[in-house]
Parts: sequence; structure tokens; C-alpha cells
Amino acid sequence: MHILKLTQIGNSVGVILPKEVLTNLKLEKGESIFLTETPDGYAVTPHDPQFEQQMTEAQRIMKKRRTVLRELAK
Repeated sequence: MHILKLTQIGNSVGVILPKEVLTNLKLEKGESIFLTETPDGYAVTPHDPQFEQQMTEAQRIMKKRRTVLRELAK
């Protein structure tokens, strides 16, 4: 468990992530993270959950319509 500290950044408030957390999430300065609400609280992830849902749906459609997409590619 890590304790995160809130700090003033201009007119906003920011969270300082320890270097170990950044390394584990494979993040660097300037990259985005996503905070999503879960039944257990909140989750922080480097991946956009909405984009992941869209990609899952796209993969399902591509698998279902494989022959049509193959013909369109010709």
C-alpha cells in the first residue's frame, strides 16, 4: 500500500505518485492515467477503460463479419 499526498499545483490540487508506482504502471512524466469508480472504490490505470470496451466490441464485430471485411479489403 502507498500513501499518496495531495499538493497544491497552481489553482489545482495534484497527487504525487512514488517512483516505484510509476515504474510498476510503466508511466513517465506527462502521460495520462485514468481514475475510474468501481464497486470497491476507485481504480487508477494507465489504460482508458472506455477505449478498451470499444476495442473489445470492434474485435467482436470483426470476427463476426470477417468474410465481409475480407471482400471489402480486395
